[in-house]
Amino acid sequence: MEFLTTSEAADYLRLGERKLYELVTTGAIPCTKVTGKWLFPRHELDLWVLSGLARPAGMLIAEPPPVVGGSQDELLDWALRESGSGLGSMSEGSVRGLERLQRNEVMAAAIHFHGLDASDDLTGDASVEALRAAPDLHDAVLVAFVRREQGLVLPQGNPRHLHGLTDVLALGARMAMRQQGTGAQMLLDLLLKRAGATTRDLRRVETPALTGPDLAELVRAGQADCGIATRAAARSAGLDFVPLVWENFDLAMRQRSYFRPAMRALIGFLNERRLRQRAEELTGYDPSPAGQIRFAA
Repeated sequence: MEFLTTSEAADYLRLGERKLYELVTTGAIPCTKVTGKWLFPRHELDLWVLSGLARPAGMLIAEPPPVVGGSQDELLDWALRESGSGLGSMSEGSVRGLERLQRNEVMAAAIHFHGLDASDDLTGDASVEALRAAPDLHDAVLVAFVRREQGLVLPQGNPRHLHGLTDVLALGARMAMRQQGTGAQMLLDLLLKRAGATTRDLRRVETPALTGPDLAELVRAGQADCGIATRAAARSAGLDFVPLVWENFDLAMRQRSYFRPAMRALIGFLNERRLRQRAEELTGYDPSPAGQIRFAA
């Protein structure tokens, strides 16, 4: 990321340095202070300018409610509270979250899409491709939240000795499912495809779990032998875990929402030490990319 000095940023924005300092003082412009000097990320300055474009009255868009839709995540739920952002959450899965974002029904969507590249390998850019393909999201921004570990959630002691989907298929283990449109269900579909199987080959628990913790509860209660969820969900439920993949877990939003006070509070919090400490406590998270812009339309 390229950073501009105060004089360079003033020239870039065609503002006087005094006016630039006023914007810094009020927290109205993206910047950071390093060894006593203000630095301005060029890419975020571009987004800041675009977010403030004037529009004719007929083009004015209603502000979305202060809600993060999409996928459920324990660390995200904690960060929404601890950051003081005032943002609520609505956990319905990545696809529904992105649909609500397009309709301006949420300020952001937590997403973790999965896809295959040309060599039939899992790709980490499926969420970027989903944003590029989404209608009415020409102004989208994708901000990294964390990378997190997904795998098989199992009863304590792994009594059926399940070490991967091959064992689940071969032993006819009862598999808890997630609803269609969730990242976990996309991941399961892709892993089954790589194994030459489909969900029809599984011994499924028919009623889908709405969230990862709900799935973990099905396993803990003995209603399923396994299911796909995060390591954090397994640990919180006191269950065993077999890792399968690391995935990107991101926040998608519109450019204008990126600069709203509620979202700035959350994104600013992503760089705090407390987030890294909580990620370590929950386990199964890599917070190193937190706050980075992974894509901007």
